[in-house]
Amino acid sequence: MPASMVRIDGVTKRFPGQASPALHDLDAEIHGGRVTGLVGPDGAGKTTLIRLISGLLVPDVGAITVAGFDAATEADAIHAIAGYMPQKFGLYEDLSVLENLNLYADLRGLTGAARRETFDRLLAFTDLARFTGRLSGALSGGMKQKLGLACALIRKPRLLLLDEPSVGVDPISRRELWRMVEDLVDDGIAVIWSTAYLDEAEKCESVLLLNEGELLFDGPPGELSARVAGRSFHLTGVSGRRRAVLARALDRDGVIDGVVQGRNLRLVLGEGADAPDPADLVAGDGAGIEQVPPRFEDAFVDALGGGPGGRSALAARMQPVTGGDDVVVEATGLTKRFGSFTAAQDITFSIRRGEVFGLLGPNGAGKSTTFKMLCGLLQPTRGTARVTGLDLKTASSKARGRIGYMAQKFSLYGMLSVRQNLDFFSGVYGLTGRRRRERIDGMVETFGLTPHLDTTADDLPLGFKQRLALSCAVMHDPAVLFLDEPTSGVDPLTRREFWTHINGMVEKGITVMVTTHFMDEAEYCDRIALIYRSREIATGSPDDLKESVRGAALPDPTLEDAFIALVRAVDADESEAA
Repeated sequence: MPASMVRIDGVTKRFPGQASPALHDLDAEIHGGRVTGLVGPDGAGKTTLIRLISGLLVPDVGAITVAGFDAATEADAIHAIAGYMPQKFGLYEDLSVLENLNLYADLRGLTGAARRETFDRLLAFTDLARFTGRLSGALSGGMKQKLGLACALIRKPRLLLLDEPSVGVDPISRRELWRMVEDLVDDGIAVIWSTAYLDEAEKCESVLLLNEGELLFDGPPGELSARVAGRSFHLTGVSGRRRAVLARALDRDGVIDGVVQGRNLRLVLGEGADAPDPADLVAGDGAGIEQVPPRFEDAFVDALGGGPGGRSALAARMQPVTGGDDVVVEATGLTKRFGSFTAAQDITFSIRRGEVFGLLGPNGAGKSTTFKMLCGLLQPTRGTARVTGLDLKTASSKARGRIGYMAQKFSLYGMLSVRQNLDFFSGVYGLTGRRRRERIDGMVETFGLTPHLDTTADDLPLGFKQRLALSCAVMHDPAVLFLDEPTSGVDPLTRREFWTHINGMVEKGITVMVTTHFMDEAEYCDRIALIYRSREIATGSPDDLKESVRGAALPDPTLEDAFIALVRAVDADESEAA
C-alpha cells in the first residue's frame, strides 16, 4: 500500500450557532500515489475537512497530520508541500490570467527557466494561452476553474486538495483535468478530490462518503456499488410521457431512486424489494424491465436513504399552460458579435410547448450567449428571437413577463434576506395583494425556507440558494423557464429534487430551456442543440446524438461520448480544410 500522507484521528469540528457539528469523530487515512474522492450531499462537511487538512481550520477534538506535520501547529510546513484549489474562485478577478500566474509563481518562489516552462505547460493544458491578457473576472466559469487549478500546480505539490474543481467545466475539459491529475498521481502525489460528479468518484481508488458530518463509507468505490448489486434496473419500451411514468415508478413502495436515461428509465430498488411489473407503469405492450450493473451513484443514493420521490409540490401549485402556438421559443439566424469576435453565429431552432430543450457545449462555445439572447438579456447583432410569439427586440418587456429565469451564477440579492428577496421578485413580476402573499407563502412551504427567512442570501447553503433562486423564477407562473446550469455544484440528491420539479412543471405544459454540464441530467431533455465554436453543430434527442456516433470505436456510446465525438469531428474537419 502507498505511504500514508494524511492521518485523521477522532476529528470533531463545530461552528458557533450550529446545533450539530460539521464533522463528528472522524477517522480516516489518505495515501500518496492515488486519488481519494470526497463525496456527500451539501453540508456534509467536505469543505470543512479539506480546510482542516490544509491547516486553515483547527479541529476542536482530535488531530490531523500531513506528511508528519500537525495541521493545527505546523500549518506553514503543510502550506509549503500542498496545493489547494478552493470551491469558490479564489483568485484576483481584477488581474489578468498571466498576472495571476505570476503572483502565484512569486509566492512559490518559482523563477527563471523553470517559471517559463511551467507556464507553457499549464497554459497548454488549460487552453488559456490565447487569454493570458484577459482579466480573470471576465473568464467563463470553466476557464476560471482551469486557472485556479493552474495556480494550485505552480509548484508540484506532495498533496493536492481539489474542492469540486470540475464544477462548471465541460466534459472535454473534465477528461483533460483527469489525465493531468493521473500524471501527478503517477509521481506519488496524494490527491483529495471533492466532487458532485459521481462518475468522477467511480474513477477514484478510494472514496470517503460523508453525511451530516459522519463518515458513512471509506474504501474503493466498487465496494459501495456492490452493496446494491441486483437492485438496478432499466424500464424499457417507454414511449410518450416518460416523466409521468417515472413519477409513478418513484411512488411505488420499494423504488428508492429513478432517473431518465435516454429512452429508458433507470430504477433502483430497496433491499428485498421486487422489481415492478412494467404493465403497472406503462400502458400498452412493449414495455419491459431488465437488470443492469449498479453504478456508484445508485449506491450513493441508497446509502443516504433514497431519493426525493417523484411528485413535485411546486408543480402542484402552478397553473397549467394552455392555448397559444405549439412553438413557444424560436431562434432564427441568431448571431452575436462583440467587436471583431463572433460569439454566436446563425443559431436556428424551435422549442415546442411542454418540451425540455437542452443547450450544450464546451466552455466558451457560445451557448451562454445564445441563451441570453433568447432570454432578452442580450440583443442579437442579426437574426430574431421569439418567445410565445413575441419578438424580443420589439416586445421585450411583454415577453419577459412570460419568462422565468434562473442564472448560472446565483443572481439574487446577497445582502437581502430570503424574505426580502421573495418580496422583491414578487413585486418585479407584478404580483400584488392576496395573490402575492399566497405565492410567497407557497414557495416558503414548498422549499422548506421557513428556518431561513431572516438569513441573507449570501449566507445560505448552496442547495438553499438554488431553491430560493428557483422560487423567485417561477412565482409568477411563467410559460417558459430558462435555467442556466441550475444544478451546478449541488449534490445528486438536490439535482434529483430539482428535476422532480422540472418534470412536474413540464407536465403542466411549461416549456423549459436548460444549459448543463451534467450529461446525466441532459438525458432528461427531449432534444438537445450542441453549440461549438459559436455554431450549432448537432440537434436531436439524446438517443439521436448517441446513435450518430455509434460505431466500432463506440459500440455503446454514452451522451458524454457523443458530446466529445461530435466536437472532435468538427475539429478534424476544420484541420483537414486548413
